[in-house]
Amino acid sequence: MNAATPTRAAGRDDRITLRFMAVPSDTAAGGRSVAAGSVMEWIDKAGYACAVGWAGAYCVTAYVGNVRHRRPIAPGSLIEVQARIVYTGRTSMHVVVTVSSARVNERAYTPATTCILVFVAKGEDGRPTEVPAWEPVSRSDHKLADGAIERIESRAEIKRLMLAQEYTDASAAPRTTLRFLAPPGVVNFGGKAHGGTVMRWIDEADYACAAAWAKDGLGTPRSSALDPAGADASTAVGVYSGGIHFFAPVVIGHLVDVDARIVYTSRHSMHLSTQVWTADPRTPAERMLTTQCLSVFVVPGPDGVARPVPQWSPELPEDVRLQEHVREIMSLREEIPPIAASLTLEP
Repeated sequence: MNAATPTRAAGRDDRITLRFMAVPSDTAAGGRSVAAGSVMEWIDKAGYACAVGWAGAYCVTAYVGNVRHRRPIAPGSLIEVQARIVYTGRTSMHVVVTVSSARVNERAYTPATTCILVFVAKGEDGRPTEVPAWEPVSRSDHKLADGAIERIESRAEIKRLMLAQEYTDASAAPRTTLRFLAPPGVVNFGGKAHGGTVMRWIDEADYACAAAWAKDGLGTPRSSALDPAGADASTAVGVYSGGIHFFAPVVIGHLVDVDARIVYTSRHSMHLSTQVWTADPRTPAERMLTTQCLSVFVVPGPDGVARPVPQWSPELPEDVRLQEHVREIMSLREEIPPIAASLTLEP
């Protein structure tokens, strides 16, 4: 009997590992690395499989937090995604996911991204249903469980602050909105769009907004995306996504609006707030907010170092308010220590 047996008393496994190769469609614009949206799809897929395996029931993504892309993943890499339960509530499961990559000829996996997700189990009636209690056994189990519990209060405060903000058209912020119908190809087992797919949509809208803003401010002709230092705005990349809250599912065939706007810039980064709205195509004005997220993008130079980006100064009241909101969220985030990949990979 191994040390992990107590967590599997119900005949359920609390961990899962996926391995595969990054394909060309996973590549970001510019072709230098895998898109952050692809990585987030992998995270959700592994986390979902882990949560469903433990709960023995259909689950939905409720939250994804502190997705830190520590380094780029080269196209064509071998990918390993490890997910493990670290805490359970009555109907929820906290899952830590670590994405690692390796060169095909080396097979030495190095962590690239680590984050925590919260899933809620659903019964046949569509309502939250109880999940088997998980108890920590190993050293890493206990440390990760403590970390998950410590984050609950901060996460609730960030959610409260995000929901308290109002986003209207009374804004002059750089902004991109993608509009389309949720296609059948992204359907999950519950008949809705996968949470990972929604995160990929968010990344695509964020990229379009960030790349356009960076290119316009590089001081070069619009026919060229290169600045004098060699930074290429087309390679704007996501380095962080946080506070991803899922409020409602995206119904297949419904109209989807992914609205991304820049709310704050530092010398080397662009901070974006993104909202996903859906509506029945027959009543497009009756929109419902399904997902909200804060992301950070940078423009790396040929040496991989983030280049300075154009600065945006808000003038309208809503833009000033949202910039202060982001600064407050950033301050709260600094109090949440990142999850060490080395800890998540321990037995």
